[in-house]
Amino acid sequence: MLNRRLVLVAGLAAAGTALSLRRAGASEPGVIRIGYQKNGILAVAREQAAIEAALKPQGVAVRWVEFSFGPPLLEALNLGAIDFGQTGDAPPIFAQAAGANLVYAAAQPNGGSGSAILLPKGSPIASLAELKGKRVAFAKGSSAHNLIVAALETAGLTYRDITPVLLAPADGTAAFAGGTIDAWTVWDPYFAIAEEGQGARILVQASEITPTNNFFLANRAFTEERPEVLRAAIAALGEVAIWCEGNRPSVAASLSKITGVPLAATRRAVDRIRFVIAPMDAAVTAEQQRIADRFHAIGVIPRPVRVSDIVWTPAGTPTKTQNNG
Repeated sequence: MLNRRLVLVAGLAAAGTALSLRRAGASEPGVIRIGYQKNGILAVAREQAAIEAALKPQGVAVRWVEFSFGPPLLEALNLGAIDFGQTGDAPPIFAQAAGANLVYAAAQPNGGSGSAILLPKGSPIASLAELKGKRVAFAKGSSAHNLIVAALETAGLTYRDITPVLLAPADGTAAFAGGTIDAWTVWDPYFAIAEEGQGARILVQASEITPTNNFFLANRAFTEERPEVLRAAIAALGEVAIWCEGNRPSVAASLSKITGVPLAATRRAVDRIRFVIAPMDAAVTAEQQRIADRFHAIGVIPRPVRVSDIVWTPAGTPTKTQNNG
């Protein structure tokens, strides 16, 4: 029942995304359109109407658009269907390589250990090296994509040593439950649901392999036209992050209500999150550059990218040199 519910939710979200993309265009006066996934700081901010309260003095309303994962969110951001949103580490790199019209606005550095490579209950696999020749599922262009590539490197394997099965999270849920894949690389709450509901075994968590950074991104034109709105929204998220750090049981209860994911699984996910909002400093930018270089080296993105080219500065304009915030 839970798997079918997740597939249905993802399908509805995809339908909403498609509708949003058809309506893409210039930003709307008096509105900021925020793309979010049903987890983390943005989901809590939406529940609390924190950004709405922060922007009310400016006469700005908030419109929320739901996405199932990062790449379609950034597609909408590029096309101007939304103005602001959050993703993991890999989606912005793929978007930049494709020439997307977006910038890094803020970061959630070392955002937790809420991603992992999972094995079905009873799997004989005991090490990363044993993934050689196996069917490993993950969402293309997502943070899970980066995790599997980085994890293989630590085991002396390459991307060519596995059979990639490119699945969106809801489809990965069904494939994992159905036993058609050998391993699944995914993030919370899907990670926690698989642990609680299917007895999934963790082969390795992201925190054991690579720093886990999340990012808040904005449409480039929006940052140029309405930097004061963006700054106020980010400041409001910073306050929400502080509240989340000190109120994890309440965060778990809220997210469980929002998503329909059982409270036990949601608690697992929330306990793995580090709630923080920070500028794009040199260390975070450098780590993102390492990921970009990794993807280019294995031919997953067609050209090299320089991450610092699309980092938003305090003045509201992307810089062409390394930025410290």
